[in-house]
Amino acid sequence: MHTSENINKEIYRLALPNIVSNFSIPLLGAVDTALMGRLESESYLGAVGIGGIIFSFIYWGFGFLRMATTGLTAQAFGEKDLPECGRLLLRATCIGITSSLLLFILQWQLIDLSFLLIETSPDVEHLARVYFHIRIYAAPATLCLHAFHGVFLGLQNARYPMVLTVVVNLINMVLNLVFVQLLGMKVAGVALATVIAQYIGLFLAIRLFWRHYSSILTPLRMREVLVFSKLKRFLGISGDIFIRTCCLVFSHAVFTAKSAALSDTILAINTILLQFINLMSYAIDGLAFAAESLIGKYKGANDMLNLKRTIRQIFFWSFLFGIVIMLIFVLFGEQLLRLFTDQIPLIAQAKPYLIWISVAPIITLLPTFGTAFFWVRLLPKHCGIL
Repeated sequence: MHTSENINKEIYRLALPNIVSNFSIPLLGAVDTALMGRLESESYLGAVGIGGIIFSFIYWGFGFLRMATTGLTAQAFGEKDLPECGRLLLRATCIGITSSLLLFILQWQLIDLSFLLIETSPDVEHLARVYFHIRIYAAPATLCLHAFHGVFLGLQNARYPMVLTVVVNLINMVLNLVFVQLLGMKVAGVALATVIAQYIGLFLAIRLFWRHYSSILTPLRMREVLVFSKLKRFLGISGDIFIRTCCLVFSHAVFTAKSAALSDTILAINTILLQFINLMSYAIDGLAFAAESLIGKYKGANDMLNLKRTIRQIFFWSFLFGIVIMLIFVLFGEQLLRLFTDQIPLIAQAKPYLIWISVAPIITLLPTFGTAFFWVRLLPKHCGIL
């Protein structure tokens, strides 16, 4: 039987690699922002901000390919049903590839719809369209990588997702510098760097999986992968996650759209400030990934005692981590602004809003505390799970 100390060790083992890998995601966005923020026009920064929001809406909408896959794989792992873990990978990649083909077919309608909802200047719209029509070709790699990340985490392996994310983002950063700084490709260079890096990441994911987990694919047949009841369960869970994610991304999209409607300068400022929120969100998501892996495993093993302990400890560490992030923003907020842009007017106009960025972690923690109280105090009295 695990103790709370052992649960904490399990959380550290899974969360720390996830925090490292997740931190590289907004770091990549920060590099994109910094490169565009040093070009001669604010339109470049605004275009990458708009393009990033459009792809966030698309790819976060498909985040269920990672989250649902993680939970279901972890449950199968807890039940010691390794062949089902392999079937889940193939199931998720089939959905990812099919979805990518739909994105290719509908790409013109998607970008036109985006600019019906987002009001911006003609220069920013033109550059954002260039960015979109290049980066959309990364869709198969991006969506299939979601599936690989989910299966690795479900198999309690946080190291491979860390390796994949860090390698992909480092390659992306290097290519950004080459395409933008050396070749002068600007917005097109940022988009092309992302496409190349995503496919390199997918090939690496296939290599890692085949090297260490190929045995769980050996007895599989496609008719076992495409079982209707299994697909229905996967898509049912995915639908709930999809609704949650769309609400989250929609709030960011509306914020960006309203910023673009005000002016290119306001759009550029808010693009920078959103990087702070992304840093916070992706870092805390490292703990969320650990929770998905461990809770799924203990649910699959029907180990309710350790399920309860995991929930309690995850909430505790999330709360503590949020306070640390708030202190970093308070102490180093202005220095972080200067990393994103060297344009003094943008820095001067962004500084008054740092107070809101600093209190954001605390505001985020309030519903977390309420949820923790519900799970740990109220729910046990009613259903005896915890």
